[in-house]
Amino acid sequence: MENKFIRADDVAQELSVSKPYAYKIIKQLNEELKAKGFITIAGRVNRQYFYERFYGAERGEE
Repeated sequence: MENKFIRADDVAQELSVSKPYAYKIIKQLNEELKAKGFITIAGRVNRQYFYERFYGAERGEE
């Protein structure tokens, strides 16, 4: 079973960016989720939300 959260290492690899920049992206996405009333975990973001925001759909539905 795939983990429900994606970490900075995976974000950096997926987007071909540095790890510090991946943390900035995660922080921004988590702030968006907090504004919607969700509980977030620092350094991780919901995998489904990540794919929705970057690709417009859940991974695999392309």
